[in-house]
Amino acid sequence: MVSQSHDSVSHTCGHTHPDGHVCWGGGGDASTHHHRLEVSNLRVTYREVLALDHIGFATECGRSIALIGPNGAGKSTLLKSLAGLIPADSGSILWRGKPLTRSSHEIAYLPQRGDIDWNFPITVRGLVEMGRYPNLGWWRSFSSHDNEIVERALAAMNLHDIQDRQISALSGGQQQRTFIARALAQEAHVLLLDEPFTGLDKPAQENLSKLFRELTREGRLLIASHHDLQTAPKIFDGLLLINRSQITFGTMNEAFTPEAIASAYGEK
Repeated sequence: MVSQSHDSVSHTCGHTHPDGHVCWGGGGDASTHHHRLEVSNLRVTYREVLALDHIGFATECGRSIALIGPNGAGKSTLLKSLAGLIPADSGSILWRGKPLTRSSHEIAYLPQRGDIDWNFPITVRGLVEMGRYPNLGWWRSFSSHDNEIVERALAAMNLHDIQDRQISALSGGQQQRTFIARALAQEAHVLLLDEPFTGLDKPAQENLSKLFRELTREGRLLIASHHDLQTAPKIFDGLLLINRSQITFGTMNEAFTPEAIASAYGEK
């Protein structure tokens, strides 16, 4: 279990359930279930290659976890597995005590920016509205409630001024904020981000770091792959260190040690 960030930041949106979790929708059973992600003995084969083995950890909403390991360690595969995009060979992934499925709208996956077609003809607002689609079901049109959620997501990410801009015209930081806004519109409890800081200039990185602290404080669980060992302890409060198998998991103070890093990166 990792410690919660205690940074003093303002709450930009939502309301908090008794368990500390933010939910904009006002419905569901969030107040009666513990928002806990549990991974047990996970083994994943990807394209006929053993990508992950012996992965096991448990954490909760209100945490931010840095997923760290060398190139080819299986970080992207793990995030996709947690999102339900890649099936596991064995082991289990439980969210709130139940098997995680791909259809769970409470989990949002944000791919690497390089994997996204930024020339797709859609505006910022249109992309954020896509976050509501899992909640709509077949043939249901947007309601005033759905529009309210979209408005809150745009406001939370300070995107109102550019909501009509095509995504191809966005800066790197604006792109990341737009995809996070889509996750907020989805009312996701868990955000899985693949190298979100890559390609951002220093001001954009600092803004994204502040945003992570706000989202964590609001009660969401963030798990993000990250390659910069120097900045990780400043951004995240927990560490999951892997190299195909799990090296260590815990708070930054517990897990971010020279011995663990050397073990993950094969240094002697």
